[in-house]
Amino acid sequence: MKTEIDAKTVKKLRDETGAGMMTCKKALAENDGDYEKAIESLKLKGLATADKKASRSTNEGLIYSYIHTGNRLGIILEVKCETDFVARHEDFIALAKNIAMQIASNPDIEVVSPNDISESAKEEVRQFEGGKEDLQNKPEEIRNKIVEGRIEKSLKKQVLLDQEYIRDPSITVDEYIKQVVGILGENIRVARFTRYVLGETD
Repeated sequence: MKTEIDAKTVKKLRDETGAGMMTCKKALAENDGDYEKAIESLKLKGLATADKKASRSTNEGLIYSYIHTGNRLGIILEVKCETDFVARHEDFIALAKNIAMQIASNPDIEVVSPNDISESAKEEVRQFEGGKEDLQNKPEEIRNKIVEGRIEKSLKKQVLLDQEYIRDPSITVDEYIKQVVGILGENIRVARFTRYVLGETD
């Protein structure tokens, strides 16, 4: 007997995962309406295939604009994919919206990936951490390891892909993108973003 999938459950799954309505309905149907299994299948599908597609060229995509409640904060985001077909897909557009909301929610986010952090920024943190009083009496090798660990921790909060995904804190933004890659079957990457705050100037 075919399991009846109600709209309320589909909406709940969409709200939690960020996937499109049809994708959520399909995941529920494939798992006989089991909500937890549907979530897990969406996660596994993405993580299992994303790495295989990471080297593919991304020459299509979209520019997404998001204005936060109150009209005092805006995000312009470029998300890339392989084909214009996927660029128009509801799951891809939903991803762009969710990523823009993620950036809007955290003013500490400054770059997309760890590779985007400049050497000068790393060196600035290295000098600051290395000069702290609690490290002065430690052996150089241990001191250097502690400093590098603090640098990683300090800069991680600036990296979009490393953040806990606001709609599901059990995964990172990077893992969320990989889930959508699994759903849509194409490489997807966040290329760049700009944050606009009312009254702020460069």
